[in-house]
Amino acid sequence: MITEALAIRPAGAQPDQLSAYSALLNATFETTKFNVPALAWRYRDNPAGQVIGADAWDGERLAAHYVACPLEARIDGHVVRGLISLNTATHPDYQGRGLFTQLAEAAYGLGAEAGYSFVIGVANANSTPGFLRRLAFQDVGRLHAGVLARLPADFSRADVQYQGAWREELLAWRLANPDGQYVAARGRGLISVWAKTHLPLVRCGAFLPDQGQAIAARGAPRAATLFIGLEPRMELSQQGFLPVPERLRPSPLNVIWRKLGGDAPKALRPDAVAINFLDFDPY
Repeated sequence: MITEALAIRPAGAQPDQLSAYSALLNATFETTKFNVPALAWRYRDNPAGQVIGADAWDGERLAAHYVACPLEARIDGHVVRGLISLNTATHPDYQGRGLFTQLAEAAYGLGAEAGYSFVIGVANANSTPGFLRRLAFQDVGRLHAGVLARLPADFSRADVQYQGAWREELLAWRLANPDGQYVAARGRGLISVWAKTHLPLVRCGAFLPDQGQAIAARGAPRAATLFIGLEPRMELSQQGFLPVPERLRPSPLNVIWRKLGGDAPKALRPDAVAINFLDFDPY
């Protein structure tokens, strides 16, 4: 398919593709975190499947890139294969052409053909309106962000419609992120994972049902626990949750959802969604 002399092609995980993605993403976001090993881990080595996405090429020059990465989720008690909307960038020379929307729709078409049932994402305040208006996503709700004074000892029996399905192989892969630094613990039915953040003495925490996955349990770190997510089985007020002030947040984060087909519901119930940093990759 050709659009304004640009060739739209499926994204992939070949070495030349990863190098091009690394250069575009790092330049766009003024970072070095999108290095080739990190992209290979995320795009190629994911046990849930290789990356699904689309690229716009101007000859040998990458003009724009969008990908969603496979995941497994437990929805209404059943494991369902879906995608997490993840990396996107457009070179400044090609902005204003609607390439993001074209690439996203191409990616979702490829995902549906491959048997993925939904796309979920965590979008910031700037990108959320585009997903809702141009790509027909549901606005599920805003993530909580704050510090826990007390760690959860167990989960309640609250209803959960959606949660990540972290079987052993997937959890081991997630904790092998070459750019991540994690500490894990288990006890009283939960697996807890903490990630190093850019803040000294602050670690971002995630809490999962313990299903016997093999992990290197080292115990809770001596640091404040930042929680970013939604968790209906954990009453935040009972954990002494202290929200991050609005003026200190880079941007509010919103959960977005789109059904592609198969066994996924058309919409999620906002009060029954469990999501944490392990699910959407900030650390």
